[in-house]
Amino acid sequence: MINVLFSHIEEKVSLSANDKLLIEKFFSYRKLRRKQYLLQEGEICKNLVFVSKGLLRTYNIDEKGIEHMSIFGWEGWWLSDFNSFLSGEPAVFNIDAIEESELLMLSRKDYEALTLAVPIMDRYFRILYQNSLVTKERRLMSTITHSAEERYLELSASNPKIIERIPQNLIASYLGIAPETLSRIKKNLLSRR
Repeated sequence: MINVLFSHIEEKVSLSANDKLLIEKFFSYRKLRRKQYLLQEGEICKNLVFVSKGLLRTYNIDEKGIEHMSIFGWEGWWLSDFNSFLSGEPAVFNIDAIEESELLMLSRKDYEALTLAVPIMDRYFRILYQNSLVTKERRLMSTITHSAEERYLELSASNPKIIERIPQNLIASYLGIAPETLSRIKKNLLSRR
C-alpha cells in the first residue's frame, strides 16, 4: 500500500531508501466502505488523504439539496478540504467513498513534521499544489468556454478508465448538467459514430 504512495512521489521527486523509511512513519492507514464518509461538511478536516486503492468524491450540497461534485479521487490522488485542513475552519465539502477504498492519512501535525524531516517532501507537495491550481484553472475555463458535450468529451478523453467507474449521475453533477442532459449527449455521440 505504501508502495503506491512511493511510486506517486517518485514521479515528481527522487527518494532515498532512508527517505522512504522516514516517510512511512508519518502515515496512518484507513479503510472506507462504499458510501462511508471520510469528512462531512461542518467538521474540521484533520487529514490530507492519499488514495492507494478505490474511488472517492468531494462535493457539497446546496440549500436546495442538490449535490455539486468538486473532485473525484482514485488511486494516486490526494484529497482533503484544503482550506479546513490548513486553517482549522469547518469544512465546506463532504468526502465519501464511491468504492471500497484504502487510504493513507497524514495529519496536519505529521504533515509539518514530514516536510521538516524529509525536505524533498516540501518540494513534492509544492509540485502537487501547483498542478492542482493549473487543473482547477483549466476546469474553470472549460466550464466557462465549453459546451456540456465538449466538457464530457474532455473528461472522457482524459480519464477513459475512471469514467467507467463513476455513476452517470455523479459525472453529470461534476459537469454541472442534469443526468438527462448527459444521457442525451451520450446518445447523440453514439448516433454520430
